Formats: sequence, structure tokens, C-alpha cells
Amino acid sequence: MGWLAKYQPQLLSVLRIVCGLLFLDHGLQKLFGFPPLTAELKYAMANGMGPILLAAGAIELVGGILLTLGLFTRLTAFVCSGEMAIAYWIGHVGRTHSLFPALNGGDAAILYCFIFLFIAAAGPGPLALSRSGKI
Repeated sequence: MGWLAKYQPQLLSVLRIVCGLLFLDHGLQKLFGFPPLTAELKYAMANGMGPILLAAGAIELVGGILLTLGLFTRLTAFVCSGEMAIAYWIGHVGRTHSLFPALNGGDAAILYCFIFLFIAAAGPGPLALSRSGKI
């Protein structure tokens, strides 16, 4: 599908924006309860994981906004990638004692981790408020 190659820079920006909006959604859920928390998240909040989930929510909220706007993209994506790596090992593997994403529900965490790592390396693309590809 070589005809898509000419749109690669714009599609990088679209990938960043969509992932940023989805990440923002997770932050809003953890910090403000919108959309409503799942039963699993409510249980985790009530049973000792509250501070960790609130910290994750803060990273997701701020990171989601910055990624969507294309500000401090490389640094933000790197931090968000690290958060998702930690979320996979603590929140998914640690909870289920299974390394298999199909069993531990960690598919999205792995995808976010590597998409954000790619964005940290590739930069924001042309549709970003920050025109500097350095940070």
C-alpha cells in the first residue's frame, strides 16, 4: 500500500492524537469517575491501590492532554510508555500472576507502552502545537 506512504507524517500525528485522547479518557475515569469506574477499578481503589491509581490517573490526564496537543511530545510519550510498562507488570501480571495478555487483560497496556515508545522516538508529526521535534 505504497500510496499511503506519502501520508506517513500526518498519520503519525493522527496516531498521537487518538492515543492521547484515549489516554486522557483513562485519566478522567481514575481522577473524576467519568466515565464511571469499572467494578475492577472500584475494587482496586478500595483495596490499597488507590494512591497508585491516582498517580497513574494524573499521568494519564496530563499526558493525554499534552500528547493530544503535541506539546513536549517526546518526553511525555516516554513517561507514558514507562507508566504503561509499570501498569502491565503491577496491574496485570501482579494481579493475575499470568504473563499472557489474553489472560491478564494487559493487551492495551502493552500496546500503549510500545506506541508511546515509538512516538517518543518519532516525534509529534506535523500536526502539533510544538514545532520543535527535540522534546
